[in-house]
Amino acid sequence: MSQDALRKAEDKMKKSIEAFERDMAGMRTGRASPGLVDGIMVDYYGAMTPMKQLGTINTPEARLITIQAWDKNAVVAIEKAIQKANIGLTPNVDGMLIRLPIPALTEERRKEIVKLVHRRLEEAKIAVRNVRRDAIEELRALEKDKRISQDDQKRAETQLQKHTDTYTDKAQKASDAKEAEVMRV
Repeated sequence: MSQDALRKAEDKMKKSIEAFERDMAGMRTGRASPGLVDGIMVDYYGAMTPMKQLGTINTPEARLITIQAWDKNAVVAIEKAIQKANIGLTPNVDGMLIRLPIPALTEERRKEIVKLVHRRLEEAKIAVRNVRRDAIEELRALEKDKRISQDDQKRAETQLQKHTDTYTDKAQKASDAKEAEVMRV
């Protein structure tokens, strides 16, 4: 019983941190990263389609992203989607190839991005703590219903705290790495 609650809580924590890491990958730094455009949805023949399903996304240089569209009809839709995504990049279309030059970040913009990273880190930590709180409530309910012993409940809560610490540390490391990447000139 308590193991099921722990497993479920750990799975939710893991998913929260994975979502945070994806969010960090999509955050713009001064360097080109396919993560900046991977998640952009493109209106392709009336269906919202992820950009990565419409072409090959590469970073041939540190400050350039290229998207090689597989269908010439998708080029205009991709260009519109990039402009609508408001990521601060202007697409240059050359036949089936779309180039996205990455401008250098100003010091002010770098500081804004770091603040955003810290805000998202705090949100990720809160999500993990909320999972812990829900799991503790579930464990206490199991103990109250006499489905697990008080010792099992305390052991499970200790294990739950270890999971919480592990995942908050993982989020902190991802945040620190992104902050270092943003502040690197």
